[in-house]
Amino acid sequence: MCKEIESDNKTSGKIEFNDDISIVLCGEAGKGIQTVERILVEILKESGLNVFGTKEYMSRIRGGSNSVTIRVSSKRVASPLERIDILVPLDSSAVHHLHNRISAKTLVLADLSQLSGVTDGIPSKVLDIPLLRYASRLGNAIYTNIIATGIIACLLHVDIALCEKAVIGRFSKVKKGVVENNLQAIRMGFDIAGELMEASGVTIHMDRCSEITNEILINGAEAVGLGAVAGGCNFISSYPMSPSTGVLVLLSSLARKFNIVAEQAEDEISAVNMALGAWYAGARAMVTTSGGGFALMEEGISLAGMHELPLVVHLAQRPGPATGLPTRTEQADLNLVLYSGHGEFPRAIFAPGTTQEAFELTRYAFDLADEFQIPVFILTDQYFIDSYYNIPDFPLLHAEVEDRIIETTKDYRRYEITDSGISPRGIPGFGVGLVSVDSDEHDEDGHITEDLELRVRMQDKRMSKLKGLRERTLTPTLIGSVNPKILIVCWGSTFHPVVEAVNVIGDPRVGVLHFKQIYPVGESVNGILERASKLIFVEGNSTAQFSNLIQQSLSRTINHRILKYNGLQFSVEELARDINLILKEGD
Repeated sequence: MCKEIESDNKTSGKIEFNDDISIVLCGEAGKGIQTVERILVEILKESGLNVFGTKEYMSRIRGGSNSVTIRVSSKRVASPLERIDILVPLDSSAVHHLHNRISAKTLVLADLSQLSGVTDGIPSKVLDIPLLRYASRLGNAIYTNIIATGIIACLLHVDIALCEKAVIGRFSKVKKGVVENNLQAIRMGFDIAGELMEASGVTIHMDRCSEITNEILINGAEAVGLGAVAGGCNFISSYPMSPSTGVLVLLSSLARKFNIVAEQAEDEISAVNMALGAWYAGARAMVTTSGGGFALMEEGISLAGMHELPLVVHLAQRPGPATGLPTRTEQADLNLVLYSGHGEFPRAIFAPGTTQEAFELTRYAFDLADEFQIPVFILTDQYFIDSYYNIPDFPLLHAEVEDRIIETTKDYRRYEITDSGISPRGIPGFGVGLVSVDSDEHDEDGHITEDLELRVRMQDKRMSKLKGLRERTLTPTLIGSVNPKILIVCWGSTFHPVVEAVNVIGDPRVGVLHFKQIYPVGESVNGILERASKLIFVEGNSTAQFSNLIQQSLSRTINHRILKYNGLQFSVEELARDINLILKEGD
């Protein structure tokens, strides 16, 4: 059934993997690669193993090369590896697509009848597995992906009952024959893997933990969406745009349970204006979008600034300019969000590095937006949004949602000038006062004005909120020495790979400073930065946008920048290499 193929660097004897393994499946779009990912991370977590799953996919419905990387470990993992331990190529382009990650230690499980000799010359050990022949017994080549799922699950000693349960759950809404065929496919995979382990000596050893089975499996989009629910979100208006759509999908699925109005608007201009109207009427609203969609929202963002209306915006970044690489990842929209809109008005920007932070920061964003009556932004990216993690559960209702809306009186003034810049916020119909808003400059009652002295007072009122915002700035997370000589500074989704890379290096001089609030930047962080003799910033863009913001805001000298902007996330190994090169320069 399974045949061992000679390779340039053939190893003999037992093939053994221990504790931490990186598995990659790759095939063209339409072969169900994402279905495989979802089933595998679910059953592996349910069997007591720590999992991390991420994907890279091309912007096409059919063809190309899409891959999923699933990292399985006895310890908690949350970062992608460059290394591939087991590769399952499902078409002839997969090996070429991933050749930079394949090594002599990679085990390739491939149907060589379909790969046209593409494995010739690679240094790996290759095992020929007739996936297509088995799939043809079920009437369709598409079942090769579920057969491969069964092989991986069996190699990792997953109970077949868990696999069957996951298959039924995944395909239960499809016609009965499809469910049965997929069940047969997963069982075929187990049969093949049994022979594989016996004939070729492939073994995988992992320590399991029963507590993991009670943890939740979540991706970044779900963490943001659940944080919105915890923050009292009851209105979302968005136009679908990759990679942000997952948040809209989740909140739509929870709409009835949590009394959420979920509206797929005709475009992003409508979406942001709907959200502003919802806040004006007393709802707690958000929009979710990506860079191109946000560009259309900018006039609405300025309207929020002038109306002093709360607004929560989730922006999942992807490479630009224009459409760029719409299914890839980047951290290049910080400046877009920071300087969006015409005119000047205060805002706050958060960038979660973990799913826990995504939940907490999104919840907090609603409170902050409501309290200061400003737009608040949650910056993520495709890599973060689409990656899966097993984590301990977090409470959905973390805190009571504070109601700051007042009952208006006859003499109510919507834009009353106060020391904090925050005026009491009323809504139409709650009280006897008139809640007047205007997109032009206005007086304290909300009536249009061209009194230029009043213009200055109103602008000063709006901008004075920055003082209170700065006092509430969240402290960045410092990992390692309290007084590191060398400080690696990161923000957003680079957090996990940076921390693991620094742990791999093991240099006691090196610490990590992770910013989850990007703006405003509190001056208190200067005390942390000035204790380090060397600052190294890690960012997923080509112009070091956050590094430049720190220089501008805090007058800090940045010694080194590690930047990546090819559409892929950082791996642990490449960060370790790049950081080590910088450390050696100073030795």
